[in-house]
Amino acid sequence: MATIPEKLRAIMKATGWKQMQLAEKFEVSQSTVNRWLSGAEPEGQRRDAINDAYERLTDEVPSDNGGWHPVSIMGYIGAGAEILPDFEQVPPEGLDQVHVPFHLPEEMIALEVKGDSMLPVYKDGHVVIVYRDQKKPVTSFYGEDAAVRTSEGRRFLKTIMKGSGGVTLMSFNAAPIENVNLDWIGEIFAVLPRSQLRKVDRAGGLQGKLRLG
Repeated sequence: MATIPEKLRAIMKATGWKQMQLAEKFEVSQSTVNRWLSGAEPEGQRRDAINDAYERLTDEVPSDNGGWHPVSIMGYIGAGAEILPDFEQVPPEGLDQVHVPFHLPEEMIALEVKGDSMLPVYKDGHVVIVYRDQKKPVTSFYGEDAAVRTSEGRRFLKTIMKGSGGVTLMSFNAAPIENVNLDWIGEIFAVLPRSQLRKVDRAGGLQGKLRLG
């Protein structure tokens, strides 16, 4: 049976909440949440609320046996919208978590598409699942679509072509970005619209149900 700290971490992972947000939902201070995570026992009403929230979580988010598998969204990828190096500070657990209806190898991460330069294949809000580590040399990607990070830290979803002084990043309906040096190429494993992903609804799902009283 899961302990209170394990249940709290499961809630945080599924909702994307930090300690402060968890504290607001359970109507306590952040230091109290920190003590709970360290093993302190909550008082009766709060303990019941934590148990109830965890039970709702296990009811709403299917297990692997149900055919849904978690993957963390580790940032945004620009397809027309430029994603700068300091656009966000991604926490280790990612910006969000979605569940997909097939098994994923552990080395996969997800990136959310921003922009419309790669329409009609990649739409704004699509989630691209890629390999965390680059497994092949850049020459293997010529003519292929991929997630990339440039030497300046910018991230794009583009078609990679050989250039005269590096690589050229091509879009379906925007001007090419020429002579770019790449630090990383993420080979695309799958592309899914949000409608094909499962996540806890931030408006009325688990987060909306964390109430005391």
